[in-house]
Amino acid sequence: MTLWTIATAADEARRQAAVAVLPIGSFEQHGSHLPLATDTIVASAIATALAELYDLFLLPPLTLSCSHEHAAWRGTVSLSSTTLTAIINDVVASLHGQGIDHLVLVNGHGGNYVLSNIVQEANTDRPRLALFPGRQDWDQARRDARLDSTTHDDMHAGEIETSILLHAAPDAVGPDFGTADHLTERPHLLTLGLAAYTSTGVVGQPSLATDAKGQAVLASLARSFADTLTTLTRE
Repeated sequence: MTLWTIATAADEARRQAAVAVLPIGSFEQHGSHLPLATDTIVASAIATALAELYDLFLLPPLTLSCSHEHAAWRGTVSLSSTTLTAIINDVVASLHGQGIDHLVLVNGHGGNYVLSNIVQEANTDRPRLALFPGRQDWDQARRDARLDSTTHDDMHAGEIETSILLHAAPDAVGPDFGTADHLTERPHLLTLGLAAYTSTGVVGQPSLATDAKGQAVLASLARSFADTLTTLTRE
């Protein structure tokens, strides 16, 4: 699976897409069985599926974002929320300059809380930005793919992320995913960071992951996106 665009300027001139898709990932620890780029791979896999199905302008992923809750692990690199906001605003302005006024932010990292505010502020007079997938989209994908874990328990480097990578980037998944399960509550995550609740960086059950589940999750999200696209482009 190609996880980033190889389209040329001529391709986009022919496409004349009215909607662009921006995958937003992160560069943060995902235990010992998944790479630092996991969220970028997840966001790119989703965005690629959307762009292909709905013929949208696929942008390259943002590979750094707000990963401060993972700062205890070496390798994690973060941007401030203000920097992430500025980057997205610059992308919006650049797209506007070529006549593209609708942008979908495909978020692969749960810690990017600021994206909700960015979308809200952009849409005060008319729809311009959308944030996808939402909680309901993820919940539907879990049901469609028959995942065994819950959204609450499967927080990080667990069944759903490992399944998507087993499908989209299988060579990036370490062989120890079958023994990496760790479940815990994390009531003060924003105050204490994730290291207060897991020594491995995992919160979830990656042992439940399969390639087939990952494929089904992506297919479900692609179907669910139709409602978001209709809402965004409704005149």
